[in-house]
Formats: sequence, structure tokens, C-alpha cells
Amino acid sequence: MNAAAVTLCFLLREGENGAEVLLGLKQTGFGKGKIVGIGGHVEPGESDAEAVIREVLEETAVVLRQEDLADAGTVRFVFPAKPEWNMATRLFTARTWAGEPTASDEILPEWFSVSSLPVDRMWQDADHWLPVVLEGGRVNVVVTMHTDNESVASSESLLG
Repeated sequence: MNAAAVTLCFLLREGENGAEVLLGLKQTGFGKGKIVGIGGHVEPGESDAEAVIREVLEETAVVLRQEDLADAGTVRFVFPAKPEWNMATRLFTARTWAGEPTASDEILPEWFSVSSLPVDRMWQDADHWLPVVLEGGRVNVVVTMHTDNESVASSESLLG
């Protein structure tokens, strides 16, 4: 099964009321109108880390270095009704970076409390794996979407 190579990075910080994560309101393209992680497609010749560093810079003006990235695992998204949307997503977290998140044409970045994620405004799969990642864990998950391409048909962890 073909799947687009994609990356996501979740910037984490301690806020006044506990742990916070940087997410963004998607302004264009796939997922428009949803709160999403920061990231995007891996370009030919790029490593996953290089891609996520580029995407975070393009979408938020935040500068990351490879040594800032922590591997948080993978999520494979399967869209049976629209296989061209299938994605193999590499996940990263980061606690160190340079710059303040700034809006771009694609993303309006916003800090959210890790303990109260805006799951009602996100892709439905987020609460199947994102809390584990934000707690410092790694995931290896296959999420299969229903034919409506919105709701989750199944979510399977491939970790023991």
C-alpha cells in the first residue's frame, strides 16, 4: 500500500498551568479548519528529521536543530475510501528551539494545555495516540478511517 511520507513535530513547554503543546489551526489544503500538529510532507532527498525541521520553520518560523528532536514513533493513516490520502507519519517532540511561533499562510499556531487538548476540533484519531506522545512515550499505530474520511474505523497499536 502506497502512503505519503509525512512528519509531525509537537513542541512542548511548561506553561503557567502545566505542560503545553504547540498545535495550529490549518488554513489551507488537507485538514483545513482543523487543529493539527506542525509538519508536512517529506521532500525527495530529505530525511524525516530534515523535513520536520523545514516544515516547522515554514509553518511557524521556529528554528529546530536535529539534536532538539526526540523520536516519538509512527502513525500510519489508512483511508480506504480515498487511498491517495494514505500517510506514513513520523512523529517527533521538541523541548528546545529558537524563536517564537508566528502565524503563516498555512498555520495559525497556538499553545494548548496537554491536559485539555482541543480534540473536538482535531482529526478524530488524535486522542488514540497523541496523549501517549505528549507524555513522552513512543507509538507505532495504524489508524484506519471510515468511508466518511473523518471518523476512525479502527486504531491498532503495533507495540507489544
